[in-house]
Amino acid sequence: MRIAIDAMGGDNAPDEIIAGALESIEALSENDELILVGPRLVIEPRLPEKRAREGILSIVDAPDVIAMDASPIDSLRKKPKSSIAILAKLAKLGRADAVVSAGNTGACVAAFQMRMRKLPGVNRPGIAVVFPTFKGPVTICDVGANIACKPINLYQYAIMARLYSQHLFGIENPRVGLMSIGSEDAKGNEVVKKARDLLKTNENLNFIGNIEGRDIFTGVCDVAICDGFVGNVVLKLTEGLVDGLFNAIKQELMHEKPRLARKFKPIMQRIYKKHDYNTYGGALLLGINGTALICHGSSEARTVRNAIVAARKYHCEKINDKIIEYLSGTECGEDSQTTGSEKVALGTTDGQAR
Repeated sequence: MRIAIDAMGGDNAPDEIIAGALESIEALSENDELILVGPRLVIEPRLPEKRAREGILSIVDAPDVIAMDASPIDSLRKKPKSSIAILAKLAKLGRADAVVSAGNTGACVAAFQMRMRKLPGVNRPGIAVVFPTFKGPVTICDVGANIACKPINLYQYAIMARLYSQHLFGIENPRVGLMSIGSEDAKGNEVVKKARDLLKTNENLNFIGNIEGRDIFTGVCDVAICDGFVGNVVLKLTEGLVDGLFNAIKQELMHEKPRLARKFKPIMQRIYKKHDYNTYGGALLLGINGTALICHGSSEARTVRNAIVAARKYHCEKINDKIIEYLSGTECGEDSQTTGSEKVALGTTDGQAR
């Protein structure tokens, strides 16, 4: 399997990205290959003279870099030789089976969608991120790819994220919840209400209805569905809250007694490790005709290593084939013929999603 990594993506590139790629070699098989994409003159001096395994690491030159705060579409047009653009091109040409980047999220989504295209039957790709909770992993989709969702998008996110949760984490029958401002059916905007009506029509989804933000951490669901705007806010809020909470506990322990803080340090480290997003590496772009992982902008070497391992696992599990199989046997993703209520939810009169 060939995995291409954006060596220039993220706040800590290229050093942490390259280090993570090197660390991942031990977790790969002898038939795997890592492709570092970025300026050759920047990457080569950072590689050891003796690589861990001959032929497993190669470089594809990409002299341009898209800044983290740059306009995605404009940057891709003006910088066709950027690491993100070349990354997507490698996947399109079949020279890479999976791509990994911690670069500009908008540019990644745009480039991967334009080059790799969508899976048959998928309207819009969505970014699926895994939240480590005390009750087990919870998959949230979308967290930033599509901020203006239609009911059919949310419905398909539920299908894709459920298959992802089921086959990657071994959850036999993942419970799917729809993010809203209340658990009652009357709560939510029109898109959420129509999506809920649509989700209810599929008995195989194990749809449990509306959920609230706090339900993500209470074990109510295994999959949470929302538009990219809501999902991104939830993601960033949670990251900040976790870091702030751990710092607050640390300060209180130090204030109470430094010796007590040192005693609790191993316990705090174990708890933090269990709930560290770096463990999962990156967020999968579901619905793309290929395997694409988008990592956090502040990714460290261990994040990149775990992302590479996760990309390999997703590809080997053939989740995309399972998504295609599910959607191909249904109309607009439903398990049976589209009913009148589903047409209303989809905003159509002929049963075809627009």
